[in-house]
Amino acid sequence: MVVPSASVLAEPSVAWVDTVNRRRGTGKVAQAYLEYLYTQEGQELAAKHYFRPRNPEVLARYADRFPPLRLFTVDEKFGSWKAANAAHFADGGIFDQIYVK
Repeated sequence: MVVPSASVLAEPSVAWVDTVNRRRGTGKVAQAYLEYLYTQEGQELAAKHYFRPRNPEVLARYADRFPPLRLFTVDEKFGSWKAANAAHFADGGIFDQIYVK
């Protein structure tokens, strides 16, 4: 695995959709899943599958997989997701400038 000197702190969103939970009756299981994600066991499972855990104790146990890495947020480096998208991914943005067909 190649580890860069710095990387974006990726924090995927989790959406709770009341109408879906009510219609399908999945509210209890959805709540249990959300609570499980950040338990010791959930963090261990994430690390086992090469997702950098947020729990410092779990991270320390998997230090061989996850060497120290300077993490930054999109807001810190680019101001916002909107600004990053406009600069990098909009028509004519950096991606278009470096991408060669």
